[in-house]
Amino acid sequence: MWIIYIMLFLSTWSTHINCQTNIFNVTDYGAISGGKTDNNQAFLDTWKKVCETSGGVFLVPLGTYLVSGSLFEGPCNGQTTVTINGILIASPDVTLVVEYWIGFQNIADLTIIGNGMLDGNGAASWVRSCKDLSTCKLPPISLTFNNVSNVLIQDIKSANSKMFHMKVHESRNVTLNNVSISAPADSPNTDGVHISHSTNITISNLQVATGDDCVSIGEGSSNVNISGVFCGPGHGISIGSLGKYEGEQDVSLINVMNCTLTNTTNGIRIKTYAPSPPSSAHDITFQHILMDGVYNPIIIDQHYCPKHKSCSKGESNVEIKSVKFIDVRGSSATSIGVKLDCSQSKPCQDIQLSGVNLSIEGQSTTASCINVNYKFLEPNQVPSSCSAPVTLQDKIDTSM
Repeated sequence: MWIIYIMLFLSTWSTHINCQTNIFNVTDYGAISGGKTDNNQAFLDTWKKVCETSGGVFLVPLGTYLVSGSLFEGPCNGQTTVTINGILIASPDVTLVVEYWIGFQNIADLTIIGNGMLDGNGAASWVRSCKDLSTCKLPPISLTFNNVSNVLIQDIKSANSKMFHMKVHESRNVTLNNVSISAPADSPNTDGVHISHSTNITISNLQVATGDDCVSIGEGSSNVNISGVFCGPGHGISIGSLGKYEGEQDVSLINVMNCTLTNTTNGIRIKTYAPSPPSSAHDITFQHILMDGVYNPIIIDQHYCPKHKSCSKGESNVEIKSVKFIDVRGSSATSIGVKLDCSQSKPCQDIQLSGVNLSIEGQSTTASCINVNYKFLEPNQVPSSCSAPVTLQDKIDTSM
């Protein structure tokens, strides 16, 4: 008899605990798998419960869920977790105008984990011209973080974004770890991760194969640490483009290390528009970088001109200084392994290269430098000195 009473007590206790769970499953709020029904409202209804619950967990179970565009806003009641085990898929409709596909805004203490995927369904957007913004609105970024802090994004996947895969803006203390990003090599503007106006950002163990920069660091970024990025295809790891707008904030304290780039159109790059308003990019280190068949392995381009732009003549007023390239090695797809094309009005200052070893088909690469104060710190580097100036033709960007 006592055994029966104990079993009934345990059953009641277990039921009570389950009723008090902080896990909120989107299917309990009307989400339907199958990829045909728009689950936007169900996701927002689920988020409302999660956000108001201390330690709330937003759960996307196995399945495929169509979402037209959801902005998850805070502040929330303490630590919040989003677990994505299923596939979120965006609408392919290019006429659907949404500012965000999946966005998180005004939230502290957020964790996004899971083995699931965000599929931006971007193929129809890639072939649609957006050169004239008066008649065409840019498609949404797949995953946006705006004014968030103390955030971990781990293990998720992003594929086929319409524009950038991920953007971190006006945020602090954000970590991305073991994230996988993919889109075709010819998909335009599909940057892997773009950072702007943010500080204390850490990116590690990132796999990126896409049609634009694997990682791009924009204005107002500081204390950004990037390591373990495998990039290719793509346009490399870039700081910039800088100098496009008046009043841009400086970029500083950027560290990129232990990364591998394969068959990319650029390697490690700093790019600024010309002419440009004044700003600065300084205290930047690239170290322990492996190149495999990379065009422009090391490049500072202060005459950046995207191929679809009609660029004005003039010089950049973005000051680039205190940049180190340490232990950058491997194979180049261009005979010029190091190109330092700096501004005549604001020459690059304190550019240091050490342990560089870049070859092309078994032969040594060369370095081309203009308007730059530089030092090759080791005599046995390849290249070990600058041998030719940058020509006007070199200043035209033909790949982006």
